[in-house]
Amino acid sequence: MIEFSGRFQQAYSEPWFQTLQAAYGFVETLKPEDYVAVVAYDLRPEILSDFTTDRSETQDGLRRLTFPGFSEANLFDALTDTAQRMQDIEGRKAILLISSGVDTFSKLNYGEARKAIQNAGVPIYAIGLMQAYRDILYGGGLISDSANMTFLQADNQLRTFTKESGGMAYFPHFYGQFSEIYRDISGVLRSQYVLTYTPSNTARDGKFRKIKVELVNPENNQPLRINDEKNKPVKYEILAKPGYTAPKPVE
Repeated sequence: MIEFSGRFQQAYSEPWFQTLQAAYGFVETLKPEDYVAVVAYDLRPEILSDFTTDRSETQDGLRRLTFPGFSEANLFDALTDTAQRMQDIEGRKAILLISSGVDTFSKLNYGEARKAIQNAGVPIYAIGLMQAYRDILYGGGLISDSANMTFLQADNQLRTFTKESGGMAYFPHFYGQFSEIYRDISGVLRSQYVLTYTPSNTARDGKFRKIKVELVNPENNQPLRINDEKNKPVKYEILAKPGYTAPKPVE
């Protein structure tokens, strides 16, 4: 899912060109049996290439990203629409979002988008754009404090959407980081586990309930310690949804 808005393309053409090149690179990391679709958004989301294993169709979809038709970047509406379309797809699934994180004119507000994304249950992995150029421009006094705050808020929105869906956000500061990020995402997507449990709270109140996933040593019921070949502790991170919404009462 790629932001394709004239608002930022016109001002920052080089990073957008690099982003498109990086999108081609991610497709190359996929296995032949992996299905992929390409969705671009500005004023509204548009499916440029539907789910397929035919890489030529995917490449054709990416080649349609030439000149943006609108200056809006309605992230909340587009991301919610895509997640809801995918929620009933069986098997492993995820959204790779390449975006500035800025929302300009969505019908949904931030809180409504968060709730919809939580309910959809589709992990989101986001790559925030503009980091390197913001470092240069802001450090050189070429963008205002208010403009920089807009981008910082956008970063926080991407972090929230990814964390609450069980994914992760990346904010590369130079183009060379893209290949490493894509390898990381590809590895994570192929190392997923599905855990289920029966909650003790059976109330149908439609409320959001927090959950926490931990690795525990069954011998002492303490957090699991993982060591490398030199017996040094390895830091690890668990990516999981932070909660779920309970069913609503039956009317």
